[in-house]
This record gives sequence, C-alpha cells and structure tokens, in this order.
Amino acid sequence: MALSTYVLAGYFRREVKSHEAAAKYFVLGALSSGILLYGLSLVYGTTGTLDLAVLANTLRTGGAPTATLVGVALLACGFLFKVAAVPFHVWTPDVYEGAPTPITAFMSVGPKAAAFAMFLRVFLGGFAPLDDQWRWFVGAAAALTMVWGNIAALTQDNVKRMLAYSSIAHAGYALVGLVAGGPGGVQSVLFYMLVYTVTNMGAFGFVVMLESRGYAGETVQDYAGLARKHPLAAFGMLLFMLSLGGIPPTAGFMGKLYLFAAAVNAGYVWLVVVAVLMSAVSLYYYFRIVLQMYLRDGEEAQPASLVEAPWTERVIWACGLAVLIIGVLPAPFLDAARATVGVLGGP
Repeated sequence: MALSTYVLAGYFRREVKSHEAAAKYFVLGALSSGILLYGLSLVYGTTGTLDLAVLANTLRTGGAPTATLVGVALLACGFLFKVAAVPFHVWTPDVYEGAPTPITAFMSVGPKAAAFAMFLRVFLGGFAPLDDQWRWFVGAAAALTMVWGNIAALTQDNVKRMLAYSSIAHAGYALVGLVAGGPGGVQSVLFYMLVYTVTNMGAFGFVVMLESRGYAGETVQDYAGLARKHPLAAFGMLLFMLSLGGIPPTAGFMGKLYLFAAAVNAGYVWLVVVAVLMSAVSLYYYFRIVLQMYLRDGEEAQPASLVEAPWTERVIWACGLAVLIIGVLPAPFLDAARATVGVLGGP
C-alpha cells in the first residue's frame, strides 16, 4: 500500500507541491520501513520466530532480553510513523497539502486504517506479555499526538493542512483504545476507524467539490457564504465537522464515547482527560469553517462554487448518511467490530 501511495502523491507531474509531497513521503516512508525491518530482525534474532502466537508464548515463558525490547521499541516507532503520531508526524501536513486532494482523502484513511490493524495484531497479540514495557510509551505518544495535532490545527488557514493536523489528532484518539487493550479496546479502535473513515472521506470530498479561483476550496475563507449559495452542501459539511468534533448525534460522538469508556475501564483516566480537553479545543477550528459558511455573506470573500462531480457527490452523501446512521444506531457496527476482534487475533 505504501508504494502505491508514494506514486499517487506525485500524480500531478506539473505541480511542484505534488513532487515535493511525493519526495518527502517516499524518503520518510522508506526510513520508517527500514526502522520496522530492523526491529523485526532484532525480534526474530532473539526469539527465533515471527509467528505472533508462538512469539507471545516465548516472551511469556522466557522473558525478553534487551535486544528484544529494542526491537519492540523500533517496531513501535515504525508503526507510529505509519499512523502519523507525534513525534513521527512531520511528513503529514506537507504531504496532505501537496498531494492531489482525492489522493489525500485516500491517504488519510486507507494506509492509516491498515497500520492500526497491524498495530493491534502485533502489540496486543505477539507483544501482549510486554505490555508493561510498551504501554507507557504508546500512551505518551497518544497524549502528545492529541495535544500537538489539535494545537497546530488552530492556526491553519489551509483546509487541507487543517485536516492533516486533525488526522494527526484523531490518530491520538485511536491510540487511546490501543493503550486500553483488551477486547473492549480493540473493538473501540475498529469502530473508531470506521467512523473516522466515513467522516474524513466526506470532508475531503467537499474540498474536492469546492472550487474558487482555480483552487479546490483549500482556504477557510473559500467557504464564506456557502450556506446562502449552496445550503444543502453547507449542511453536509456541517455534519462532517460536527462528527470530527465528536458532537452528538453524529458517528464521531459514538466513536469517542466507546474509545474513552474502554480507556476508563482499563484505568487510563488521565489519558481520557487529555482526550476530552483536546476534543473541546478541536471545536474551535472545525467551527471556523462552519462560521464562514453560515455567518459570512461571502460577497466580499468570493465564495467557492461547486464543481459538477456526480460520483463524488454520491460518495459524499453516502458518507453523510453513514455518519447519521452510525451515530443514531451504533449497535450493528459495534457487533461487527466485536466479531472482527476474533479475526484479528485480538485478546
């Protein structure tokens, strides 16, 4: 998946930003892959296996030498890069801004969801006996990711960069469920990734549809007066912003609720306090877009116009419908996440 996204990030061959995004993503992505492989080699060299079940049994009965712990730390760093967690997030804003917007939409959900699935399987499966060694590290990364992602997003005027920092913060929320562990933690992460996927795809879809002065609605000011000119589109964007902010009755609220409940039940109250505070902070930059749409007339700001994109519109409204359905009726989706826990080999 990483190789294809490196190419897709530089799809616009005549755009300097697209080339820059692809180069940064490739170099830093290759570095993270090297870190992952070196960590795997250390784990294999000290335990003699990469089978997760055998690995867990070996670590449980024989303990972990220092080299194994170093390998686990390197694997954690590699996975944290893949999910764009602090301090391995530096590539995300530039790559998301420079890549073509449809590609950015895919990059913000596809590789991240796959990386979280691997993270869950490896650390809550093979490295479960070492949870005392790695949970504090991942917990600290989760807290830093939530804080920095939301604080950095406050000052962004470019919507793609704002959503990039937002995606960093949401990676921090998902890491809370990973730290919580257990069936409840795994289930909450899987459910949250579903919620994040439909919400983020919908939000980026609107960025694709909006056009102002040749740009795809990339600045906050481009949304001025949208509610007056395109009320239905403005309502859709409002729905996605509410979900990203975790406001009921949207899917984002239910996703955060189950994540935070799993963490509280596991004893990580301090992490939930950080998450709740940062969720409140995030409302500021999400509502900047909402205020532009509903409280600015757009006459002087040259409001964006909608691009005719029937299939994009269908995807957006499907995502919007999913955001409402999941928010009101989460039970079937939680059951699906619970069933997936066994498929992933979760605890």
